[in-house]
Amino acid sequence: MVAFWIQVLLITLPTCCVLSAENDAYDHVDLLIGNGGDTPNGSGGMIPSTAPPFAMTRWVAQTHLNYVSVTPYNWTASTISGFQGTRQPAIWMGESGPVVVVPGVTEMDNSDIKTTFEERGLKKSQGSETITPAYYSVVLDDGQGGGILVEQSATSRVGHLRFTFTNPSSKPYILLESSRPSILTSTPTNVSYPHGTVSLHVSPNSYGQVQEICGSNSERQDSIITPTSTLPYVSNFAGYYCARFSTSSTASTSYGTIQNSTIYPLSTSAEGPLLSAYAHFPPQSVVDVRIGTSFISIDQARKNIDAEIPDGTTLEQTVEGTKAKWVEKLDMFEVEGANEEQKEIFFTGIAHALQYPYEQHEQGRYYSGYDGKIHEGESYTGYSIWDTYRAEWAFLILFAPERLQGMITSMLADYTQGGWLPMWKNVVETNIMVATHADSLIAEAVVKGVTGFDTELAWEAVWKDATVPPKEDFTTSYFDREENVDYEVRAGLSSSYAQKGWVADDIHSESASRTLDYAYDDYAAYKLASALGKPSNIMDFLLERSLRAPFTIFNPDTGFMEARNADGTWAGEDHGWTEGDKWAYSFDVVHDIPGLIEKRGGNESFVRSLDEHFDGGHNDHTNEPSHHIPYLYALAGAAYKTQLRVREIAQMNYNNTPNGLSGNEDCGQMSAWYIFSAMGFYPVNPVSGEYIVGSPFFDKITIHLPPRPGHKGDKWRKLTITALGAPTKPYIKSLTINGRRVDVPVIRHEDIMDGGEFVFEMSERVEQWGNTNFSEQQALMGGEETHEPVVADSIWATQHVEL
Repeated sequence: MVAFWIQVLLITLPTCCVLSAENDAYDHVDLLIGNGGDTPNGSGGMIPSTAPPFAMTRWVAQTHLNYVSVTPYNWTASTISGFQGTRQPAIWMGESGPVVVVPGVTEMDNSDIKTTFEERGLKKSQGSETITPAYYSVVLDDGQGGGILVEQSATSRVGHLRFTFTNPSSKPYILLESSRPSILTSTPTNVSYPHGTVSLHVSPNSYGQVQEICGSNSERQDSIITPTSTLPYVSNFAGYYCARFSTSSTASTSYGTIQNSTIYPLSTSAEGPLLSAYAHFPPQSVVDVRIGTSFISIDQARKNIDAEIPDGTTLEQTVEGTKAKWVEKLDMFEVEGANEEQKEIFFTGIAHALQYPYEQHEQGRYYSGYDGKIHEGESYTGYSIWDTYRAEWAFLILFAPERLQGMITSMLADYTQGGWLPMWKNVVETNIMVATHADSLIAEAVVKGVTGFDTELAWEAVWKDATVPPKEDFTTSYFDREENVDYEVRAGLSSSYAQKGWVADDIHSESASRTLDYAYDDYAAYKLASALGKPSNIMDFLLERSLRAPFTIFNPDTGFMEARNADGTWAGEDHGWTEGDKWAYSFDVVHDIPGLIEKRGGNESFVRSLDEHFDGGHNDHTNEPSHHIPYLYALAGAAYKTQLRVREIAQMNYNNTPNGLSGNEDCGQMSAWYIFSAMGFYPVNPVSGEYIVGSPFFDKITIHLPPRPGHKGDKWRKLTITALGAPTKPYIKSLTINGRRVDVPVIRHEDIMDGGEFVFEMSERVEQWGNTNFSEQQALMGGEETHEPVVADSIWATQHVEL
């Protein structure tokens, strides 16, 4: 009997959602890419969620209880325990204020509703899932001889679900889980029980139908790593929701609340932990549920429904509206010469790169955990800045410029309300990772012409990062996820870095990485100061420290960077690193590549060290410190090796399966690397306003660049990147930009922003372009006599001296 009803559902799937108008880019998005992996670090950490770009709440089938290191969905699971509105921004971050909608059925003569995650799981019908960015559906075995078709879409703040129950001899129900057991840290036994509230609104007529179930919970899994000075203000945090029901039936229904698995029939309100509410419906009902979510209040959740999916809106209309938002972004790119797998990787990468940071504002207002108040304006959260400053932010500047003003203004509001720019904001600061790379985000935005925010306030915040140490800087290690400490910011600034140039390993964790990252942030601050016309003594101070500090930890005896103790002694080659090692970080002076090349013996020696890095298996693309390294060959006169290595990395670390990301997506950075590399260039030094040429992957990419707010009269501009034969020809013979010959592997931001035409002449063999006259290169080029081209790092050397 079960099989019969499931077959009925599969045959009668609504074609309007599944077979809506085709779009090549949208149809090549596969949101299962990056969902697999054998360990949390070996997974992309992505979920097949339904929501528009940058959505506040993403909706996903719940196969797992999510917490730090576990996402709510995994493709290998055979059962689904509900449909979750999630705000977990990355696999190694926690959930905040979720809500779960659970369908089920009971026998006609009882109300044995299952509330725990394990008990309520329903088996998926094999092959029944449809997954797109705007629409998800699945057929579930209801456990009573029937099936349930679940369909899902969403806007930024409102989930839209439709449940079709087939069993004629059972009572369907919808359960709203308000508060659940919540795991803190990545240890499954470390369980907390957040406070929840729930209320049911029943129609006053004789039918007694449940119109709404609303509630809240205080769950915030990263609360234990909130800076101590912010903790009192964010104590009033809650995630609110309001679920509004629509059904064609006018029959009476039963309802109630459930606490700790005890059912209270006809109860219309409750509060406390382990809290849910339910509503029964007649057999074979079709139930439409719209769930507004909010950080502000239940009333605001209702307003979000009215604004985004008002009464009378069909699921099909919600799907089409959300799909249109994705199509607008995905259609910025037209790809020629890519196979089906490559197109799926490419367009899924774009979808991944357009999810974070996510909206925290609601109809012009937002809750701030930094002061516990409601403010006017825009706010964003989910800033994984240590990861995303490298390339994801550059991607957003180019392809989501309409968001930049709000995102930067949001960071400045965090500074005003909390005292510091964000490092890793998940509702509020979490102190995750190291350094103050918001400095880089702001500087890069200014360098690349982003306007519409308070640049003087931005400078004030960046200058504070560079000059004001955290509390108890001489005594607090600030190790990863350290609890009961205040804002980490530049730990070690006063204890060692400001005086000696390095962060002391015997005082602070991750000291060598901090040293190099602080130096880069100093350079970013210098670039911002220069753009804003700050006094020369300030610019000189920042530039001098940025160029001196990295090499205070260069050990000439080993040729590698190495952590140092406060007294100057070497701490050991394996000490002081953040998600990397001496190999990766010895190439991490992106703002002074000429100085790094000189320290490592000049171009030829530097290239040999890069070869040792790659050939020895030290390049770890699963973590961000390695992302720029293949592009450094080009800056040492060996562009052909960049061209080869970039393609090798792309082939080894990306594919179109659930295991298709070798490491955590980290809010778009893994995908941004692929998108830039496929286009043929990458922002090695983000604040320089330059991109280093790699090797374009496809015959042609046509890009429609969106208008930039604040640029009067700005319109859509077309950028064409032509590289005929690129799929089989990795090497570059020549490059022209709008007809102008380019002899060095460097592209400037202004070459991109006004649109135009990049023409790469590709070759199957190593060519002279971008390469100095090495004997090895000559052999690869067939021993032909060559004239020496412009040295690839000459443009950088000029910058190094003049800036």
